[in-house]
Amino acid sequence: MIYFAHRGASGQRVQNTLPAFARARQLGARCYELDVHLTQDGFLTVHHDYDLSSTAGAAVEIKNVSLAQLKNYPLANPFDGSPVFVPQLQDVLPLVEKDLQILNVEIKNDGNRYPGIEQKLLAELAAYNPAILAKTLFSSFDYDTLVRVRELSKNARIGQLTRVFDVSEALALKAESVHLNHTRFTPEIARICHDNGLKVYLYTVNEKPLAQQLQRQGADGIFTDHIDLFVSQA
Repeated sequence: MIYFAHRGASGQRVQNTLPAFARARQLGARCYELDVHLTQDGFLTVHHDYDLSSTAGAAVEIKNVSLAQLKNYPLANPFDGSPVFVPQLQDVLPLVEKDLQILNVEIKNDGNRYPGIEQKLLAELAAYNPAILAKTLFSSFDYDTLVRVRELSKNARIGQLTRVFDVSEALALKAESVHLNHTRFTPEIARICHDNGLKVYLYTVNEKPLAQQLQRQGADGIFTDHIDLFVSQA
């Protein structure tokens, strides 16, 4: 069973921030999940939503501001109140690369909101460390985004993130995994995936008994906000 630290140790630190990824590694994470966007001036940043409404109380879209301007919007921090901000991807990578097994990068690109993000992401990962690129699993709810990733790289590792399971779509992408909400998962989906050489990773699972049940039903991994429940502390 593979356990992904969902947006870092998001049960203990502000999700998708440097403290969240640092804490996840401290707790023993070896697999991580994060979300990427592009700023107006072309920097890859890590954040879940397209805007800052729910995280910083600001109706500001990431695509419409520069990297420098993002520093004007501290994220709400209910954990310790310290100032935290939307980080660059290049600042997250050093925090997760030690003993890294899989880095699942979800590309937030519905309707090709960020033209060229796929090429920029592949290039930035390769420039930082080709070993990290080889351990990166690209996912997106936007199917065309994953098609472009595959067109750009025959070696890219792809996990199809979907709300409606269709194994033919995953196979067309030459994906290695299918990612689903755990409430949509069934043992039959696991059987079909495994018969076609695909892994099944489920989100977001925060209780051990549920994780164990899903594993018995055929799940190969979960995304969790509470990575401490599932891995040994370093």
